[in-house]
Amino acid sequence: MEPLYQQTHKQVHEIQSRMGRLETADKQSVHIENEIQASIDQIFSRLERLEILSSKEPPNKRQNAKLRVDQLKYDVQHLQTALRNFQHRRHAREQQERQREELLSRTFTTNGTQKKILDIANMLGLSNTVMRLIEKRAFQDKYFMIGTQGSCQIARFGGRSAGSS
Repeated sequence: MEPLYQQTHKQVHEIQSRMGRLETADKQSVHIENEIQASIDQIFSRLERLEILSSKEPPNKRQNAKLRVDQLKYDVQHLQTALRNFQHRRHAREQQERQREELLSRTFTTNGTQKKILDIANMLGLSNTVMRLIEKRAFQDKYFMIGTQGSCQIARFGGRSAGSS
């Protein structure tokens, strides 16, 4: 039982060091995760054998052997949980990156608002020169209204200041 226990204990420490490297590895993390998971599975099978062997120990050593095996079990379960947490964080990070890229690649439009404003201005009888000035100004100064608790604030993006014409 002792050599198997020592091998298993050594393997648990190796996995702990690989978990530390996993945090710093970027592209190879999936490969390292798979190696760690395979090692954890192997340790679980060794722990089953160790439980059987610990029950066959002499009565005066049996309780100590079972405690050692239980401690190893606890350590391996902790490693398994840490690996799952890392995988969850990696998955969430990848999903956030995909969503960010999707948002950055999306183009936002005014949904015909500018065309509607120009149609209304045309109906009111504004000349083409005035309408072109409006278009130029709309391009230079892009304002949008942000409603905040009953008051209205104006934010300006590019172009001239709100007071100038």
